Amino acid sequence: MSRAQISALVCGVGGFGALVAATTSNEWKVTTRASSVITATWVYQGLWMNCAGNALGSFHCRPHFTIFKVEGYIQACRGLMIAAVSLGFFGSIFALFGMKCTKVGGSDQAKAKIACLAGIVFILSGLCSMTGCSLYANKITTEFFDPLYMEQKYELGAALFIGWAGASLCIIGGVIFCFSISDNNKTPRMGYTYNGPTSAMSSRTKYQGGEGDFKTTGPSKQFDKNAYV
Repeated sequence: MSRAQISALVCGVGGFGALVAATTSNEWKVTTRASSVITATWVYQGLWMNCAGNALGSFHCRPHFTIFKVEGYIQACRGLMIAAVSLGFFGSIFALFGMKCTKVGGSDQAKAKIACLAGIVFILSGLCSMTGCSLYANKITTEFFDPLYMEQKYELGAALFIGWAGASLCIIGGVIFCFSISDNNKTPRMGYTYNGPTSAMSSRTKYQGGEGDFKTTGPSKQFDKNAYV
């Protein structure tokens, strides 16, 4: 197993874990302390729940009970993150089958194609996560810097940075997996023919068949017994 495949697997699986953590997190946006009236209370909002906490350590979370009253950008981010997690899951499976150390997947050429497929899936997963996190962050920054927006303003939460990091790892791992098929094609296998061991009879035949050799298959005529009569 090459170091490139190990690095690609670590990046892909690590990115997939980060995408799962970002999708399930409730810290996609948090209340800013600059515009908050009560600084000891803050609000976290995610794709699935809204949570509120205070300095005493008490938290209360309320899930989104219906998807029809949720804003459109949240629904779009949900779909993109679910697609990213699903693609990352299948990419991890394809990556395990495409590793040279595993016994499944067939020949080295077949494994290289599976690894390339895993790389493409990881890249798509990273792009979905990058798009979803960027769309959510764009909504937050637009409202924050809008002077006419009079409602509660929020800042970027930790889940967005985790999602960006996971997307970057998935893309890097996918690119490395895609290059693994070209590395496999650059080192073709040499074919050798096996002629078998050379026997003593075959070497004697070659010696007798050469030019200027001495044939000793029968007695010499000049030493025949009729020459002494």
